[in-house]
Amino acid sequence: MSSDAIYKIIFLNQGEVYEMYARQVYQSDLWGFLEVEEFVFGERSQMIVDPAEEKLKNEFSSIKRSFVPLHSIVRIDEVEKEGACKITEVKGGGNVTHFPFPGAAPKPKGDS
Repeated sequence: MSSDAIYKIIFLNQGEVYEMYARQVYQSDLWGFLEVEEFVFGERSQMIVDPAEEKLKNEFSSIKRSFVPLHSIVRIDEVEKEGACKITEVKGGGNVTHFPFPGAAPKPKGDS
């Protein structure tokens, strides 16, 4: 991955959808996790403050690396520049269902 690339990561966290930006995204050595490093927060010179963005900035500003479960990832895009980080609530009743993800690797056939 390019060192100057910026990635938009959208993932589910406790009933909310987080949209964040980072410079490093890769598969973790921990099975079933994605590693996200070097979070990018837009520097705003405006007087308007978005509470969701401030919440994310406070929550993730001191974090060096975050491990996100693969089944929580909604989408990852490589973008030219960062945008505003967001938190939105998950609305039920949609036509998209989570793909079932086992908590552990399945047993080989023949084992009892």
